[in-house]
Amino acid sequence: MQRPRPTRSESHAVPVLLVLGGVLSVQLGAAVAKGLFPALGPAGTVLVRIATAAVVLLLIARRPLHRLPAGSKRLVVAFGLVLAGMNLAFYLALDRIPLGVAVTVEFIGPLAVAVAGSRRPRDLVWALLAAVGVLLLTGGGSALLSGELDPVGVLCAALAGSCWAAYILLNQRVGAAVPGVHGLAVAMTVGTVALLPLGVASAGGRLLEPHLLAAGAAVGLLSSAIPYTLELAALRSLPASTFGVLMSLEPAVAALAGFVVLGERLRAGQVVAVVCVCAASAGATWTAAAARRRTRSAGPTP
Repeated sequence: MQRPRPTRSESHAVPVLLVLGGVLSVQLGAAVAKGLFPALGPAGTVLVRIATAAVVLLLIARRPLHRLPAGSKRLVVAFGLVLAGMNLAFYLALDRIPLGVAVTVEFIGPLAVAVAGSRRPRDLVWALLAAVGVLLLTGGGSALLSGELDPVGVLCAALAGSCWAAYILLNQRVGAAVPGVHGLAVAMTVGTVALLPLGVASAGGRLLEPHLLAAGAAVGLLSSAIPYTLELAALRSLPASTFGVLMSLEPAVAALAGFVVLGERLRAGQVVAVVCVCAASAGATWTAAAARRRTRSAGPTP
């Protein structure tokens, strides 16, 4: 007897859970990383994280570091430096402000990339919604002036968001120029080398302590290796638009992880701000996907 074919919702259930698992893994990794700051500092923690991710990806890629396609080396080096800057700026922000706030401010970067290339008036709604979220998050600037939110922390989160925007654009180019995960593996290695002086200056001999190395390696697995693997598996059967909408939940999951793991509480206005940014990102992703579908269905103009 032939088994009934799974419905569309059933066939998407597993990849949706994989994406959500990846999002949860990233934010748990960030929460664990913050616990290492007293021992390793932000720079030392991010060094161990990036180095762990580099080792894992190099093992997956199974190709020598120098075996890059002609003309792609500068692109991969730039990608690695942006990746290092993004993670370092985020950890510096995390050292000063709550996890949920840091991720929400950082998320403005990829949202700006999604909205910037659009000429549709409706996308201005998502930009305005994100702006409302930022205003609520900072209390219209009063939280920064009063010291309730560390201005340097917010600035570092914004810098991480800018690097994230550059990361998205460079990731697309590296993915097109270098097959498989080899480009990302080499970029992670470049990022490790770039972070080495800062990480050693921050953590010193504590980088050699086995329990700290193990905890840092766990951060690398939670924040990079595990979510990358889950997302790669999910994207084999999940539409990119659905993937983007699910990824828009990151600020909310970050706030939850910050509360559960670190005991960080957000004010009611900040919770609304997180929801606004999540909704803006999901809306921008959804309308962009709908526009691409309409373009494809219309076909070439005569």
